[in-house]
Amino acid sequence: MLTARYCKLILQPGSSPLNQRFSNYSSSPLTDTPVSFGVIILCAVVYFTGFQPAGLALWPLESGFFAPWQLLTYGILHGNFNHLFFNMFAVWMFGTPLERSWGTRRYLSYFAVCVAGAAVAQLGVQLFEGGIYPTIGASGGVFGLLLAYGVMWPNNRIFLLFFPVPVPAKWFVLIYGGIELLLGFSRAMPGIAHFAHLGGMVFGALLLYRWGWRPGMTWKR
Repeated sequence: MLTARYCKLILQPGSSPLNQRFSNYSSSPLTDTPVSFGVIILCAVVYFTGFQPAGLALWPLESGFFAPWQLLTYGILHGNFNHLFFNMFAVWMFGTPLERSWGTRRYLSYFAVCVAGAAVAQLGVQLFEGGIYPTIGASGGVFGLLLAYGVMWPNNRIFLLFFPVPVPAKWFVLIYGGIELLLGFSRAMPGIAHFAHLGGMVFGALLLYRWGWRPGMTWKR
């Protein structure tokens, strides 16, 4: 998952709730951001214990193995350590400031919709392309978090390690979304669910619109 692998945030005083984790030492991540850290802990436990039953992965509709719960459970499975690490790093980097700003219930709803929306997009692509292979990973939800971060704090800068120029979050979202779209249609990187990533973004955007979000808006917990 390239978002976390190749970028880091440049923190600026007062630029976003992300700075609160450094300024408020009396707070606990488990109480302030229980969903984000719950996702991280759950995915880590599932991966390191080797408990990854095939029934939790997202199977194509025509495979005969699909079940409704897979729309969410596929997100807790990861194929290798890098897959797990970079997805969970992105949850920490983009998800925790969102959870602090929105509150736990709204954040949980948003993340779940992005994960499920990414699954719906992937199922649609598999119906069109064919192939009986499962999908795993929280990347679709992560892309939804990236979108929301760019919407909430569009001028916060993200530093790309392979391109040492700070990029405003709003432009990073657009650029990265465009790259995913290009890779999806070109099939340049097979084995990666590019349209699922975009599905997470699209469903996240639809939910933000449904909530009536406007620039500068804050929500009560």
